[in-house]
Amino acid sequence: MDELKEKKILVVDDQPQLLRMVDEILRREGFTRVFLAPDCARAMEQLRAVKPDLAVLDVMLPDGDGFSLMQQMRAISPLPVVFLTARGEDEDRLIGLGMGADDYIVKPFLPKELTLRITAILRRVYVPIRQEQLPAFSLGDRTVDLGASLVRAQDGREWTLTAKEHALLKKLYENRNRIVTSDALCQAAWGDDLYGYENTLMVHIRRMREKLEQDPSHPQYLLTARGLGYKLQLAPTKNA
Repeated sequence: MDELKEKKILVVDDQPQLLRMVDEILRREGFTRVFLAPDCARAMEQLRAVKPDLAVLDVMLPDGDGFSLMQQMRAISPLPVVFLTARGEDEDRLIGLGMGADDYIVKPFLPKELTLRITAILRRVYVPIRQEQLPAFSLGDRTVDLGASLVRAQDGREWTLTAKEHALLKKLYENRNRIVTSDALCQAAWGDDLYGYENTLMVHIRRMREKLEQDPSHPQYLLTARGLGYKLQLAPTKNA
């Protein structure tokens, strides 16, 4: 657990008092490598300079928005992202989670809740990967390397798996060739708080197919079991 406290956390918000408060909360809980940015431009500079392990983003920023900022960050690094914002509408929450965010916390928040959620994400993203010997397996012309969180094609293309995609694919591989319920997949990716994640799960499955399938619109490996969940079929099927 102490190793998690050494992870680098980037906090992006245009309110100086909020930045100071989050910095104090995290440092009081033992996180010693906290970096602050007031806008998107500074956040991207920090991303390249310090290579953070997790980012906490506001949605409304003076030179852009957190959703676009997350996309820019993910083009460089698959780091986990937590939105910390006053915008608590369900639509915004689904947009953020559907784009691949790891959590969405609405202001005002309890300091302990923030640190618990960040610690849970860090543990889920970094600890299991180091402790387990995760497999690599083939899906047609693609090789999925769970240990490296990469999908490689025979023509040399590569796709990085986000933390959520990794968690979902790991669960599907553990139950390969069998149906995994939507609830079980949400539990694997988001923990006990399952409510409201089913639509988000569908978005993640669609994006995973873009990395795993030659023709994502007609999948052969990552299949839908209507009304039940999904199945990772290691041998190709014509029944998409």
